[in-house]
Parts: sequence; C-alpha cells; structure tokens
Amino acid sequence: MSVSHSSKLNKVVRDQYMRLPQGGMVLVTYVWIDGSGEGVRCKTRTMDREPKSIKDVPEWNFDGSSTDQAEGSNSDMFLIPVRMFRDPFCLDPNKLVLCEVLKYNRKHAETNLRHTCNKIMDLVKDSHPWFGMEQEYTLLGINGHPYGWPDNGFPGPQGPYYCGVGADKVYGRDIVESHYKACIYAGVKICGTNAEVMPSQWEFQVGPCEGIEMGDHLWMARFILHRVCEDFGVVATLDPKPMTGNWNGAGCHTNYSTEEMRKEGGLKCIEAAIEKLSKRHDYHICVYDPRGGRDNSRRLTGHHETSSIFEFSAGVANRGASIRIPRQVGQDGYGYFEDRRPAANCDPYAVTEAIVRTTCLNETGMETKDYADK
Repeated sequence: MSVSHSSKLNKVVRDQYMRLPQGGMVLVTYVWIDGSGEGVRCKTRTMDREPKSIKDVPEWNFDGSSTDQAEGSNSDMFLIPVRMFRDPFCLDPNKLVLCEVLKYNRKHAETNLRHTCNKIMDLVKDSHPWFGMEQEYTLLGINGHPYGWPDNGFPGPQGPYYCGVGADKVYGRDIVESHYKACIYAGVKICGTNAEVMPSQWEFQVGPCEGIEMGDHLWMARFILHRVCEDFGVVATLDPKPMTGNWNGAGCHTNYSTEEMRKEGGLKCIEAAIEKLSKRHDYHICVYDPRGGRDNSRRLTGHHETSSIFEFSAGVANRGASIRIPRQVGQDGYGYFEDRRPAANCDPYAVTEAIVRTTCLNETGMETKDYADK
C-alpha cells in the first residue's frame, strides 16, 4: 500500500511531546485558501491567552509569492480571522482559525470569494437561506492510485460499495471516522457520512448552515480532512472525475431552502426558484467548479447519476437531473431542493452566492450585479 513516509513515524513518541503542558500558552493555527482556489494552507502562532471569540485573534500575514497569490517583489498578504474552531489535533485550549486573504492594498485576493459571498448573504438575511452540502472525495495512495485498489488492476464493478460494509467493499473507514470525530470536536456542523458508489470514494455532509456559515464550515471540514489524511499517509482528492471509465465522479450536491420554502405550501416557492435557475444554467455551470465548467465537463455527462452539462433538468427523486426535489418534499408540499451540479472541488462561497443571487435577488444572464454601494 502506497502511504507517505511521515505516516510511518512512531506516533507514540509524538504523543509524549503532545502531552507536555503549555504553561497557559495557546497554539492558534491560521487556515486560508491559496491561489489555486482549491488548496488550503496553514501556519501556527503562539498566543499568551486563550481567545474567547474571533475578535481576540489578531491579523497576521504570509508570503503570497509561495502560495501563488503575489509576486516576490511585493509578497506580503494579510490574514483576516473570520471564524474560530477548536483544534482536534493539538486539543484544547488550542484553536483553528479560518481566514480571509487580503492583498497588500487591503483589497480581497482573487481566490477570496468569501468577501462577496458575505455581502450577498447579508442582503438576503431576512430570507434565512439554509444550505447543506454533500462533499464527495476519493482516497488515493501517495502514488495517486485509489487507496485499496489492486496495484495493477481494478476492483469489481460498481454496485456493492455504496454504503457498503466489509473489508472487500470499503477502504479507509478508519480515516473517515477519524475525520468525523475531529469535525465534531472542532465544532464543524458535520451531519453525516457514507461510502460512495466508487470504491475508495466517500462523502460527508455539512449543514444545515445559514448564509456565510456554509462556506466557512465546509472549508474547515476540508482542511481537517486533509490533515487527518496526512496522519494516515494518504491523499484526499476533490477531483470531480478522478478515474476515467465506468466509475462515478465526485460532486458537492447542495441542498437549499429559504424560510418561505420551509413553510406549509412552500413547494410553490421551490418551483419558482427552480424556474429561475433553469434560465441561468450556463452561469451556474461557470461558477460550480474553479475552472469555469471545464472540470465538471468530465463529470456531468448524463451518466453515472449526473445530468448533462449542456441541459437543465429537474424532477422529483431524480438523481439524473440538475435539480432534485426529494420525494418527501414533494409529498409534504414544503422543504428544500438539491442542486446536483456543483463539482467536488467547487468553492462553497461561489456556489451558495450564485444560488442566492439567482433565486432571491432575481439576477439573470451571465453577469452579476454589484451591490457594493447599496
């Protein structure tokens, strides 16, 4: 099995040092999105007291030329703390802090999509938009081959792996359960997990979260996933189609509702929102992966439980549609709907912002409206 060298180090020795008292000092790890718009970075500082709120955590900086966010001649970037979590790796009283990134001139970095998302969520706060995102991912060995797959071949066809049980059906459950517990400890609003259709592919769900909280919690859940995988010596990829051929891709299905949709008779509001989304399909495809739809084009083929990237569709309990209305929602007449188009490597800030712009702010076409002066 191809795992990293560092995962083979003696963890008992590490635990000896981790148990040492900190003398009242606190380790605060700053986490941010790098220049790829997909990767996360982190660095840690010492504080002389435990921060009780995000306001107690000071701004910091980093070398943006080493994260593809600045040139070497003007490389300092600002880290602006926005949400704090407990640290499941160094334990209490230590903290993980999610940050926005600003450039030298205090303008938001190109991959800081939280900046505009937060503005939009503030505009529609009276609608109380709720989200739940289903993050699919695939475990790989350090050599890039799916974890647990035969070194020179393939496992049996898809069928027995989804929600499977048994050593011949699921690979990496230790990693999945460690991630789950770490997220709960941290305060991430993780609400479930399951093995997916392709072997070595898994999913966890985060939500319900209101407004900007959705992106914050999913990004921290991703960071924790990568850190847990680091300890086990494997890689978690969010590639929307990590294996070509007759294998499922990986998405980030997004469940959404407003207060009106959750009330009795809300199905009419759901149908109205879907109608708006149907007229703006191309815009949503462009923001549902970091490469303007190119990543999703490998996944949204109309096969393997996906819709076609070229067509918009909706239906009750239809996992081959762009938008799925759960059967229970159809029966109750209120609830939420699921947008199945976002890719696994989407930016949740971009996805949630786009949905709200279209369904709450009634935007149309490919351009977005600037509300900065409102």
